Amino acid sequence: MALLLCLGMTAALARGCLHCHGNFSDKFSFYRHHVNLKSWWVGDIPVSGALLTDWSQDTMNELHLAIPAEITEEKLDQVANAVYQRLDQLYQGKMYFPGYFPNELRAIFREQVHLIQNAIIESRIDCQRHCGIFQYETISCNNCTDSHVVCFGYNCESSAQWERAVQGLLGYISRWHKQDTNTSLVSPSFTCLEPPHLANLTLENASECLTQH
Repeated sequence: MALLLCLGMTAALARGCLHCHGNFSDKFSFYRHHVNLKSWWVGDIPVSGALLTDWSQDTMNELHLAIPAEITEEKLDQVANAVYQRLDQLYQGKMYFPGYFPNELRAIFREQVHLIQNAIIESRIDCQRHCGIFQYETISCNNCTDSHVVCFGYNCESSAQWERAVQGLLGYISRWHKQDTNTSLVSPSFTCLEPPHLANLTLENASECLTQH
């Protein structure tokens, strides 16, 4: 487990993670304009067109993440290329039997949602490989702006490292709230972060401790 301290995000119109990729506009413009050549049944055309048009917004609606939708540029590129490859393969066929094309679009969409979920969560889990405060650069799926995630990792090799990590955490919180950065571990105000409490530290009780002081 890793204690994750997420920076606040500015509310914005949801756009979808894949929408933030540099090739998204060109790729999906092509997909939408050629959808009428993909099915023998005319009813598949508006259904497929709607799926492609609403792709970004539907992605945000389906992520269902308990953490902000922020993805690293590397992982976004991996997800985007995987999705484009699947869609390009689908478009290489001539015309499909009724119902096949929109069903395949839905399958690719669901796979994309899972890829994005896994990419975001994997980056957060990687935090536990560090000791103390760690930061990595991301892209906000909400508005496609540059962002970053700050987290606290538990992978410390000694009690001295752990003490320095907690001192760094306290310093970060103090700076974040524009408070005194010279708070000591032995300060009565933060006894909730002293041993033996550190052994069972969780996000919930650490947050409660820090916000009460």
